Amino acid sequence: MNLRFKLAAILAGSLSISANAVSGEELSVATFVPPSHETITGALAWFENELTSRSNGELTLKVYAAGQLGAGPTQQYKRAVEGVADITFGIAASTPTLFPKTMLAILPGKALDGPDSTRRMWTVFDKYMADEWSDVKVLAVGNPAGGMIIATKDVSTIEGMRGAKIVPWAAITTPVLQGMGAVPVQLDPTEHYTALSTGTIDAAISSINNIMPPWNLDEVANYAVVNTPATFNPVFYVMNKERYESLSAKHQKIIDEISGMPFSMQLVQAFHDADEVALKWKDEKIAAGELNVEWIVTSDRERAKMEAAAAAGMEAIYSDYADRGIQNAQTIYEALNK
Repeated sequence: MNLRFKLAAILAGSLSISANAVSGEELSVATFVPPSHETITGALAWFENELTSRSNGELTLKVYAAGQLGAGPTQQYKRAVEGVADITFGIAASTPTLFPKTMLAILPGKALDGPDSTRRMWTVFDKYMADEWSDVKVLAVGNPAGGMIIATKDVSTIEGMRGAKIVPWAAITTPVLQGMGAVPVQLDPTEHYTALSTGTIDAAISSINNIMPPWNLDEVANYAVVNTPATFNPVFYVMNKERYESLSAKHQKIIDEISGMPFSMQLVQAFHDADEVALKWKDEKIAAGELNVEWIVTSDRERAKMEAAAAAGMEAIYSDYADRGIQNAQTIYEALNK
């Protein structure tokens, strides 16, 4: 089903992607991203289509986009727990203390891209991570990749990394960047554009699609570097547990059938597809001589050096986890990277 604005919804200041249902259950969805974001137009549209088709229109969604029920990613999980909305979208790394074991899926390892990392995470999710999410009904946890370093200096070599002020995609990767000789700087993604333009930072780890509109990071950088050790960033759709339990057994079964791995793969694929669009856009810009940055593919030799240096930071991460009472961090990480 295609997303569309309804006049009544616009007047009310909300976005609806539901059919014109006159009965059944309408589930509210809160998200801080704009209605054009791929997590809505791709992943959530898929989820809605599955809900409505499997329930014959009895289950529908009403989306409150762009932070209408609360701005930013930080409080989205809490809003689901408290029932501010039936369903919320958020970024797990915005509240890392809630999801320490899930955070281990952020670290560079054998995963090649977001879909690969998400599949790996879900093979161990129930065993190692599910207890961290017990206050909600988990609909999806996907793991998009930070596959690009957007920079004002060339960080495509281990030498170039040394001393560079780089924003990691999540704070947990700080020891890894330090192992590569970089100086991690913590900033919200919305601050990357200004920080690059003012020289506050030298680089930021980012999704590839952030090189193009609406983020336009190519305007304030000189280099876009790929084929460095990828890091990831778990994002989620979760549902208020009481709201889920209030549904009929029939409706719960429908949600159960499409939640978990199916919805998670749709969620991460939305990010992956956006990166694929950006790569095509990049090629067109290069062909026209209009790309604002130099596109650099790190050599496999330099990547191997970075991976070896990054590995040195893992011991610090395991030690930190042990200090917080999580003794099996290495076991979880190795399970993610079999």
